[in-house]
Amino acid sequence: MSINLNDLTLIYPEHLCLDISIQEQEAAWKQTMQEPYSNTAARWNAYLNHLSLNNFLTGLQEDPDLQVIPRLCFQKAELPSIWEVVNGSMLTLGETRLVLIPSDKSYLPEFRIPQEWIDIPSWSAHYYIAVQLNLEESWLRILGYANYQQIRKQATYDLMDRTYCLDVEYLIADLNVMWVAQELFPPNIPEVKSLPTLPKAQAEQLLEQLSKWTFSSPRLNIPFDMWGALLAVDEFRQHLYQRRLEKQKNNKVEASYSVDNNLSLWFQNIFSAAWQNLDSLLLAHQNTLAAQFRSDFELNEGYVKRAKLIDLGMQLGDSAVVLLIGLKTEVDGKISLRVQLHPANAETYLIPNLRLILLSQAGTILQEVTSRNYDHYIQLKRFKSPPGIRFSIQVALDNVSIKEDFVLEAIDDR
Repeated sequence: MSINLNDLTLIYPEHLCLDISIQEQEAAWKQTMQEPYSNTAARWNAYLNHLSLNNFLTGLQEDPDLQVIPRLCFQKAELPSIWEVVNGSMLTLGETRLVLIPSDKSYLPEFRIPQEWIDIPSWSAHYYIAVQLNLEESWLRILGYANYQQIRKQATYDLMDRTYCLDVEYLIADLNVMWVAQELFPPNIPEVKSLPTLPKAQAEQLLEQLSKWTFSSPRLNIPFDMWGALLAVDEFRQHLYQRRLEKQKNNKVEASYSVDNNLSLWFQNIFSAAWQNLDSLLLAHQNTLAAQFRSDFELNEGYVKRAKLIDLGMQLGDSAVVLLIGLKTEVDGKISLRVQLHPANAETYLIPNLRLILLSQAGTILQEVTSRNYDHYIQLKRFKSPPGIRFSIQVALDNVSIKEDFVLEAIDDR
């Protein structure tokens, strides 16, 4: 459900809600495009941070009661080296440090803070501010803030993606409380556990390992102590950033996923032989598939569509199934996907107990649907993904399964 700024202000009167004009969005995108990034996930992360940072700073500077001029904690030239690998921005108000963490998710039950902003001593802050962006409706909402001590006490740590997760109900919505508190009772950050000092030889080894071209940040590829120690040194972080850019420039096909599985190529009409045009597939199976595919209103509304015959062998008798994927770009830059499984070879119904599964990059089941008796087809719920995300679709029956790995990665023509 879409919510405009007026409705948002009525629903959340305690929150700071700001309009984001088209001009502001274009300006933030121009800033982002002037900065090189090794992958589209990092570029999108930089765009969200530019947008939230610009609007938050403008709001602070227009506040007549604010006595201190807000400043960036890092130089502007350093920001791309951070956003290449980590989400978030740090500001200073006098001696007080604030970290903004933006998200463009429509539903935010919890505030997720990357571990880097908590456990790297020179990056830790007094306050952490949750920012929600809705680019479709052109607004920004400050959900609230939490201080460092509160996060340490109340947040849970998610080992899978190294984030501290705090339920949004624990956030303090009114930023004025923070301004008053930091003036009357200047906050202190408890001593953060120090990270090891990396010898140059070890740092060089890590830089070589982490600079390999990937579709997303390498922040989870080594233990946090070593990762945090590397990022904490400006020189090492800049070297990592520059090396990743060089790898991206020189080794665009270095990724573990072949270009055949890059769904973003479908928008350029580039398909592998296995993924057939629907018309070609319908000619071969017109008695069963034609009516089903053509009656699917959603997959005929601006979606790029391809289908692939899947054979699970003797488990399906002599039957095969057709995996159908449709995708289109949404106004917020994310890719909308629909995934269906249909019978083939003149079959009217799917075999019962056939499972269609959506898996995360780590192998976690995100969605699963199972065929019943007399199902003409089954489908996953429509899902959206930003560029740079990897996922898998699995078709399974009993102990037999076939998995297709995909990535949504835009091709950079620079």
